[in-house]
Amino acid sequence: MAMDMTDEQRMLLDSLKAFMDQEIYPHEVAVERAGEVPAELGERIAGRAREMGFYAFNLPEAVGGGGLDNATRALFERELGKTTHALHEFVGRPTEILMACEGDQVERYLNPCIAGEKTECFALTEPGAGSDIMSMQTRARAEGSDWMINGTKHFISCVKEPHFAIVFAQTGVDRTPKGERKRVTAFLVDVGTKGFDIRRGPRPVSQRAYKNFVLSFGDVRVPASQILGEEGKGLELANKWLGMGRVWVAAGCCGKTERLLGLAIEWAASRFQFGQPIGRFQGTGFKLADMATELRAGDLLVMDAARKADAGRMSSDDAAMAKLFCSEMLGRAADHTLQIHGGMGLMEDLPVERLWRDARLERIWDGTSEVQRHIISRSLLRPHGA
Repeated sequence: MAMDMTDEQRMLLDSLKAFMDQEIYPHEVAVERAGEVPAELGERIAGRAREMGFYAFNLPEAVGGGGLDNATRALFERELGKTTHALHEFVGRPTEILMACEGDQVERYLNPCIAGEKTECFALTEPGAGSDIMSMQTRARAEGSDWMINGTKHFISCVKEPHFAIVFAQTGVDRTPKGERKRVTAFLVDVGTKGFDIRRGPRPVSQRAYKNFVLSFGDVRVPASQILGEEGKGLELANKWLGMGRVWVAAGCCGKTERLLGLAIEWAASRFQFGQPIGRFQGTGFKLADMATELRAGDLLVMDAARKADAGRMSSDDAAMAKLFCSEMLGRAADHTLQIHGGMGLMEDLPVERLWRDARLERIWDGTSEVQRHIISRSLLRPHGA
């Protein structure tokens, strides 16, 4: 990785790389074939991550987290991104939105997540409302001092069945100069609450062992004390998380691209055809050159967004540009690497086919490429009143 790092950052990454070599990479094939991470393996990874001081690296030191700045976290996410989410998510990243916890919520939800005693899921996406959040159909109505939640969420990812969900629901309508706008509120809902059903969703082609769940709510009663933040302010909370989330996706895409490039270079240098390494043929060598050049550009986009975030200057289009470019860069790199490997690239003996499949998802979750382009184009046109 051609990027300036401090001595502290380099030491942190060296420790993380050693952790990945020992605790993560040896299990990739077995986990992929099983379609899940065995509970004992997940607990071992999480335990070792706590011992190494990696667990909850994304949260402030003031609450017991690692306290990494955004630039350092980008390097951290880049390294973790080289493997499947099913494994590296056990390193532990409690959702940042939990920093909105207040009062008893801190002891019931935030602190146990930081300690690795509880796991949460972020329940926003619905069958009929993916990128169009305002089409959300899940509703919560007030009944005295309680709220009754009804609706369905899907594609809710988590490494294992969560202990509770951060559920977004309509709680009313506001009238604005641009017309009616739904009020959206975030609720903390414990698994096991009457009327709350959770089951594993369909197995995807990408990230096969990373679980996704379907959540159903039928007259689920929760007290007002379960509201996270303020009633009607759920989207503001979500947007704080989603913006930086796109930067972390982009960083992970850079890590995966670097891994693919390494595999492609090794194969191109050692595979001989017509009396010479295939890397000497322009059809192969130029692919390597393009991959390396795009990776450099992707790293710079990610670090630019992360450093702006540290300075409080990151905009939505900074994150969108990083996510758009890096996720599409990864798709091209995965395709080039598979092509360079030829038929062997599609065999399970090598990691190429898995990385190729996993790469496809990055252009969809955390906002599709089309959503990112919409954000970018809107930021360009808005100053002109268009």
